[in-house]
Amino acid sequence: MPAQEPKHEPDAKTKQESGFLASHQAGEATLWLPWIIAAAVVILGLVILIVVGDRVNPDSRPTGTAMAPADPYAASLSITSLQMSEATSFSGAKVTYIDGQITNSGNRTLTAITVQVGFHSDVGQFAQREALPLSLIRTRQPYVDTEPVSAAPIEPGQRRDFRLIFDAVPPDWNLQFPEIRVISVRSK
Repeated sequence: MPAQEPKHEPDAKTKQESGFLASHQAGEATLWLPWIIAAAVVILGLVILIVVGDRVNPDSRPTGTAMAPADPYAASLSITSLQMSEATSFSGAKVTYIDGQITNSGNRTLTAITVQVGFHSDVGQFAQREALPLSLIRTRQPYVDTEPVSAAPIEPGQRRDFRLIFDAVPPDWNLQFPEIRVISVRSK
């Protein structure tokens, strides 16, 4: 019969150290768990923000190949007498204006109009597309002052002067009149 090895009983100090180390290592593993969960939640939130943010207003992105579809009531609106101008602010920044007239030949009183303006590049693509509310010209003297359409709704048959203001235009803009499309209309 083979001789049995005597069982080695760990002393009290070894038991205490192994118990401490085991509980300390288990404690470290549980300390990382909240950080891992928090990181996963943050990453998931960023992914959702990117996906949803990209879908909220894809037609106001600066590049692309198409404008947003026109509002059905846009067929009852005509935009004429377009003029472009530039000015320099007191801080030295350049501002670009598009002035024109809009005529409501439909049967609804308009309280808000959103247009999309597309600046073309030299290669025929959009260098910039921007959706913005149409602002009506309230006064011209001593300076041009604008107001939203909701402050002075456009009745059927009325023609009103408007101004669109751009703080920046793309450097590769072809210097031709941009495309302007009515993409949203609200009425009474």
